[in-house]
Amino acid sequence: MTNIVINKTTNPKKKPEANDLLTFGTIFTDHMFIADYDENNGGWQAPRIVPYQPISLDPAATVFHYGQEMFEGLKAYKGGNGEVLLFRADKNFERANKSNVRLCMPEIPREYFIDGIKELVKLDSDWIPETPNTSLYIRPFMIATEAFLGVRASKQYKFIVILSPVGPYYESGLAPVKIWIENDYVRAVKGGIGEAKAGGNYVASMIAQEKAHKEGYSQVLWLDGMERKYIEEVGAMNIFFKINGTVITPSLNGSILSGITRDSVITLCREWGIKTEERKISVEELVLAAKNGELEECFGTGTAAVISPVGELRYKDDVMSVSGGNIGELSQKIYDTITGIQLGKIEDTRGWSIKI
Repeated sequence: MTNIVINKTTNPKKKPEANDLLTFGTIFTDHMFIADYDENNGGWQAPRIVPYQPISLDPAATVFHYGQEMFEGLKAYKGGNGEVLLFRADKNFERANKSNVRLCMPEIPREYFIDGIKELVKLDSDWIPETPNTSLYIRPFMIATEAFLGVRASKQYKFIVILSPVGPYYESGLAPVKIWIENDYVRAVKGGIGEAKAGGNYVASMIAQEKAHKEGYSQVLWLDGMERKYIEEVGAMNIFFKINGTVITPSLNGSILSGITRDSVITLCREWGIKTEERKISVEELVLAAKNGELEECFGTGTAAVISPVGELRYKDDVMSVSGGNIGELSQKIYDTITGIQLGKIEDTRGWSIKI
């Protein structure tokens, strides 16, 4: 473990009460982890935990002008015996550095990412909520900080981790959501940065998100950027369909995110003997399956929501009801299993949980 300097706050914040509404990502804990990178001065240095505070950057910092920014998302949970558990943090570490390579940013040492998160969560463990459907959301991110105007990779960066006690990502919880299938705008194309966890992917999605909201839909399901034909992912989630007994999710093609919950769902379905396919699926195939009564379930997967059942899909003038607008049996089983492992209620036989 690397030597992390800890500077505890002298002015702790008021923690939420057990019955307080935890709107996702609006409350932050007492401390944050920071480490700096300077290519011309020894690389990574000064890992530290400090009181949560604003950061000061030069107006010419590269992140503002050329968008070098990576972020991740994972959660900590408090089990029934009081143990604090992280879910699949190793996969977040691997994905963070995959994103960093694509964005021409330095790879983060494991001891900074994993140990930094563990020490920070340990220090602020009293902030982990214990009421049902709550957790401590962990947001690691890295930004380019070198002050210059010119299109090249920065030589200086900050890696920061902040924590937020959260409730469900969707206020409706496990109530099925309505999804708009977008056919005008595109989020990403193969060869771009769609497979990286970068802010640019999310700002690209916002205009369609606004369009969907005006039509009464909570999320956007994207089609491929070349042919506008094949299903890719939802703005904040990977997507799964259960069609005629087979679970299908779009294959990782370079333009969608390699979701960690996605990987967990595929693993569980195959262990349970459910035929599971990672492949191209066209929107026409989806519409036809719905018309033929073969679209049995649809759900999104992601760290924030875990499982988000879909009760309705709309593509142009085709409105597809799924599972009668209710959560499907498989969706519920997956949700119960993953959250059971996360909370330590179900034995972790796969080494997914890290104890702090």
